[in-house]
Amino acid sequence: MLDLDVLRRSSLLASAALALTLFACDSGEGEHGGGHGEGHAESHLGRIPAAAPEKPMIDVDKLRKQALKQFAVLPESFPSAQNPGTKAKVDLGRMLYYDGRLSVNGEISCNSCHVLSEYGVDSLPTSPGHEGKNGDRNSPTVFNAAGHLAQFWDGREPTVEAQAKGPILNPIEMGMPDEATVVAVLNAIPGYVEAFQKAFPDAAEGEAVSYDNMANAIGAFERNLVTPGPIDKWLAGDDAALSAEAIAGLQLFMDSKCTDCHTGTNFGGANYQKLGVEKPWPGLEDVGRFAVTKDERDRNVFKVPSLRNIEETGPYLHDGSITSLEDMVTKMVEYQVPREALSEEEMANMLAFLGSLTGELPTAYIAKPDLPEGDVAGVVGGTGGDDADADADAPVEDAPAEAEPKPEPKPAEDAPADGGE
Repeated sequence: MLDLDVLRRSSLLASAALALTLFACDSGEGEHGGGHGEGHAESHLGRIPAAAPEKPMIDVDKLRKQALKQFAVLPESFPSAQNPGTKAKVDLGRMLYYDGRLSVNGEISCNSCHVLSEYGVDSLPTSPGHEGKNGDRNSPTVFNAAGHLAQFWDGREPTVEAQAKGPILNPIEMGMPDEATVVAVLNAIPGYVEAFQKAFPDAAEGEAVSYDNMANAIGAFERNLVTPGPIDKWLAGDDAALSAEAIAGLQLFMDSKCTDCHTGTNFGGANYQKLGVEKPWPGLEDVGRFAVTKDERDRNVFKVPSLRNIEETGPYLHDGSITSLEDMVTKMVEYQVPREALSEEEMANMLAFLGSLTGELPTAYIAKPDLPEGDVAGVVGGTGGDDADADADAPVEDAPAEAEPKPEPKPAEDAPADGGE
């Protein structure tokens, strides 16, 4: 691959060297060839500074082929054969996602911790629940989460549908006492009864409103929460979608073996990894996936987070302890990959690449809907309101620690408080 600029510079350097040689040979008199006299130029060709080595050019087409072996263009949704999405089901799920009446105090909704207008996070290290207590783990973004291999930092639930059941019953998060109480709240709201019947037309009479169907509706809504970004255009062949710095950052990302963890459609979310591969992570107390599996090999192991929208979804790590993306990259290089620290230029390129993973929010799809009216104050103590403006954009959840995963319909007394994706 030819580079005309390199050829021009090489030609200029050769001309300059030739001119200096001619000056040096012009006078054969006097010591040192007479080069010290007035009007003469002294030349020691061995002392001409060498040109800075040219950086190897990046073959963009080759890089794209390599990248497509590790990553993929984001799909329009992450459908489930077990929970097919319909308009009625998705519309119901959207309402439930925003409804604070699914919490014991009527104020905490899914959107409280996973704020859709803010890339699915609340920007807090950990999230406060219905009593203002914080959980132990950071609330990760819900965008693109349906494409992960599992949900929660420790991977204790397999799907977004299963995940949706946890925070509602978690005593720190939304605090509902049991599934039956949640179903009673939904049945007390006529608009929900009608919406459930439309979303689940095959349910037996009187059984459309159920805890499982609530979770299926929320999951159906979440499966369309995708954020395609510049990286997807570039992977699809649009060379202009990424800056030269971002392309250099992608090359650096791959050369540094970041893809050992951050791979797949979501640039993460596809595997588990120990925090502290190259050396122990300082001050790490959370046992991670070990709490679920009791396998010693899973101690301090977490689901690898997605890097999509990473610029917008801090603070970082399972405990939200890192606030700066540059600091997070520095930590990853130090503790997770076998290479020296990044130079200033390398860091700028890496951050440019990570910025290319920021996608576009589906603003119409995530707009808060009108919620059905209904008085649920008498159903559970402290649950109020006759409309869901109690939605609660007040933060909540996502914070477990080291607890046993709860067996399914049991309330979440034993489950960690990390509301998950």
